[in-house]
Amino acid sequence: MTNESAPRQQWSPPPMRGIEDTGLNMGLLTDLAIKTIYFSGYLSGNQLADRMALPYTGVVDRIIEFMKREKWIEVRGSGALHEGAYEYLISGKGSDKAREATERNMYAGPCPVTLQQYVYAMKAQFVRPHVRREDLHQAFEGLVVSEDMLDRIGPAMNSGKGIFMYGPPGNGKTTFATRAARSVLGADIWLPFAVDVDGQIIRVFDDVNHEVVEVQEDVKRTATGVRRDPRWIKVSRPVIMVGGELTMAGLDLVYDPINKFYEAPYQMKANGGMFFIDDFGRQTMRPQDLLNRWIVPLESRIDFLTLSTGRKIEIPFNVLIVFSTNLPPKDLVDEAFLRRIPHKVEVGDPTFEQFREIFKMMCASRRIPYDEQGLAYLLQEWYLKTGRPVRSVHPRDILDQLIDIARYMNRPPKLTKELIDRAASAYFVDLEGEYTAVTTK
Repeated sequence: MTNESAPRQQWSPPPMRGIEDTGLNMGLLTDLAIKTIYFSGYLSGNQLADRMALPYTGVVDRIIEFMKREKWIEVRGSGALHEGAYEYLISGKGSDKAREATERNMYAGPCPVTLQQYVYAMKAQFVRPHVRREDLHQAFEGLVVSEDMLDRIGPAMNSGKGIFMYGPPGNGKTTFATRAARSVLGADIWLPFAVDVDGQIIRVFDDVNHEVVEVQEDVKRTATGVRRDPRWIKVSRPVIMVGGELTMAGLDLVYDPINKFYEAPYQMKANGGMFFIDDFGRQTMRPQDLLNRWIVPLESRIDFLTLSTGRKIEIPFNVLIVFSTNLPPKDLVDEAFLRRIPHKVEVGDPTFEQFREIFKMMCASRRIPYDEQGLAYLLQEWYLKTGRPVRSVHPRDILDQLIDIARYMNRPPKLTKELIDRAASAYFVDLEGEYTAVTTK
């Protein structure tokens, strides 16, 4: 895989030698420091530096000296050999200051970066993918995917814009999108823990949506030995998935009125990666409203977010958006709307030969002896006779059902007619025929 616009040298956090490198004023830094000590009871200088994600030498030591001069903190114990090990607690005057700071916001996590620093870093780390056919072959190794499907997904990924995936449920739309994204979005990315906008804190990193990449100690320092800005954390390129729970409010800054700071919206957390909207059309808002939300960002690569004060801020929008639906496209949006999504990829049912390949792979992964006659019986009795379409997910699910039943019966899992019938009857529900008639009698 190559990247058309990849920088010669990957961006990494710049060195931090002093308070000036934070881009923040002493007022904001001392507010954060005193809240951190206040909520903890007492902390050593080194512990405070770790909590604030700032170097002790040249930064936190100066913050501590300032707070000591203002008589906001007191030394709890000074028997340590190094000043960084001294423990500090809040004084009476400092408690008043801490309460004043918490009235502005309750944020006491890692120190934020400035909005300007965030914008610069996101633009510097933008990589437009250039995926080739051999790249996708490697990415989809172990999956049964047709050449035609690869030839549709590849160009769609190269666009770096919106992708509309549609087709029946259970055929791997989510798997295809995430596999492709992980392989072509590029190297890991540095994200800030939080962003400051004139005293307003936006929390960006969270351990649910971001996968942390371990960084060796020598990578944390520049060539001169100066520590890189520790307010940044290295993560895998984000792949964030949402479904029917998505609301329009979740696509803007989410203000917490109790803690008085913001949570970044999904697309901001996905910056530099992929934002996967599953079950498109099942959200509470109209599909047209959701598509309209992305018209400007997809074309300009800039998103506009609104603070509770009404101020709008510009955020880089380096996100690959994938819409996935089980519903017919004509029931969701009209042709004019679909034209705004450059690539449409239909993920249809597998052929019987592809179904057979998937079934064999699932048997091997679950240590069930593969039996050609057993599969032929399954297809004849539960698909051909009923007119039921095959789905890529069926082999996995049916075999899992078979294993559960075999364990209950204290028998080895095998592709016998009895176990196949029991597994299939437990898995399939005829919503239009016999099952409904039986339950209504």
